[in-house]
Amino acid sequence: MFVTQSTFVLGHKEEFKLAIKTNKSAAASLDDALWEAANQLRSNMDAAEYKHVVLGLIFLKYVSDVFEKRHAELERLSVDESSDYFMPTEYAREQLVEDRDEYAGEGIFWIPDGHRWSDLRKSAKQVDIGGRIDAAMEAIEKENPTLKGVLPKNYARRELTPQMLGGLVDLFSNEDLAAKEHESLDVLGRVFEFMLSKFASAEGKLGGEFFTPRSVVKLMVDMLEPFNGRVYDPACGSGGMFVQADRFVKAHGGVRNDISVFGQEQNPTTWRLAKMNLALRGIEANLGPQWGDSFTNDLHPDLRADFVIANPPFNIKNWGAEKLAGDVRWQYGNPPANNANFAWIQHMLHHLKPTGTMATVLANGSLSSETGGEGGIRKNLVDKDLVECIVALPGQLFFTTQIAVCLWFLTKDKSERRVSSERPQRSRRGEVLFIDASKLGNLVSRTNKELTEAELENISETFHAWRGEPDGRVYEDVPGFCASVSLDQIAAHGHVLTPGRYVGSKAEQEDSEPLNVKIERLTKDVKHGFDRRAHLQSEVLTALEMVRNKQVD
Repeated sequence: MFVTQSTFVLGHKEEFKLAIKTNKSAAASLDDALWEAANQLRSNMDAAEYKHVVLGLIFLKYVSDVFEKRHAELERLSVDESSDYFMPTEYAREQLVEDRDEYAGEGIFWIPDGHRWSDLRKSAKQVDIGGRIDAAMEAIEKENPTLKGVLPKNYARRELTPQMLGGLVDLFSNEDLAAKEHESLDVLGRVFEFMLSKFASAEGKLGGEFFTPRSVVKLMVDMLEPFNGRVYDPACGSGGMFVQADRFVKAHGGVRNDISVFGQEQNPTTWRLAKMNLALRGIEANLGPQWGDSFTNDLHPDLRADFVIANPPFNIKNWGAEKLAGDVRWQYGNPPANNANFAWIQHMLHHLKPTGTMATVLANGSLSSETGGEGGIRKNLVDKDLVECIVALPGQLFFTTQIAVCLWFLTKDKSERRVSSERPQRSRRGEVLFIDASKLGNLVSRTNKELTEAELENISETFHAWRGEPDGRVYEDVPGFCASVSLDQIAAHGHVLTPGRYVGSKAEQEDSEPLNVKIERLTKDVKHGFDRRAHLQSEVLTALEMVRNKQVD
């Protein structure tokens, strides 16, 4: 159906208000309301394409709003005689507010006049809105070299109608979002993250290529505790690990500069998403000059990180093994060509400092597989005392797969030391902690689960207690949930690292009766049952004989 411009102006504006009002009346969050309204505008466009349209506009609004906030602040200070920024003449005031150094010094991107969000909002109803958005993206990239090649610039294509684009500009200009932005500009970062998760869900399997569920990311970061130092993710996706690490630092009284961020991503569009996601948070990250494969084109060859954290692709084949035979990274064995799991582990260990710690998500098969030499590599990792903790997670946590996965925590130093100046750790040499969380989590949709805050806290606190960190509970093995196991015990199990083998079950542990006593008791019970059965059988046969004799008489 053909929609006139006037129909669009009147119809969609009320539709957005109604969508947001309806969502609010149902106690839905602003995030949900924005998603629902944006999704209505998607029409038949594929989610994988539409996400770049939406996320690009959110990024554009954010950098523009931050710029204009600083612009307004400088205008106010320039006429305040008590301010160091006071300028006595109109010309001097104009020079101040247009001084790029005043923005760059605050980590703010320069947004050229005519290409700011306020300009786009005025033009939202124009038929050439797509071209105007492209022009704004190009101008911003030109003025800010760190964004070169990052922003989407294909809004003028035919399938993106003026109705759709103008509707999205109106949507992200709505009063509710503006009010939240007035409280904190970080709200747009949260909206961006929320939209990422919704698009990942909408894309299903493909969505997992750029997004790790928040509960998994939070668990890994909370266990790893990246208080300060270099943080590296060789398969960084859209940058979620870095965002959560930044949150962790702030939540524990630190500042953003306490950590330095290094990453790599081989998918070009996902690499761009990561650059935008981190810029939204004000996180300066070295993701390399471009996208690239971490195995065959390592962009950080000399990096030795304090923390490595990643969710690499599961069980990938054709990862370039034939080109990398005997590579310096394969200190514990050549990874098989048909599965990159142990290539990822060894790549991460290679980039770890002698006192560093790493965490990675892997498929459960990595815990027990013997194919392609994987069992030998796993044995070497255990025997070298590199494995610190294994966490079995429930299935249905990821968009990419319904299978259960696990977390590997490895460290090159289990000696008594300090994570930071106030968090000592006991020596854990010769020990590995196993946590079985495979039965945890709640369904949040028909196909996906999520770990609750209480479950996340319990898992991470168990790990910290086992490490001997202060201000926490005293560690104890919990049947069916966690167990601290010696390397000799692991060797006795053939170096299989499946937590269920070691934590047992609560029912098993509650049965404290010695085996010989149990066998003797059960034998007596069985004999008593047999005797009782023989007695009853005799009584029945006697009764039947009596009945037969009476019939004969």
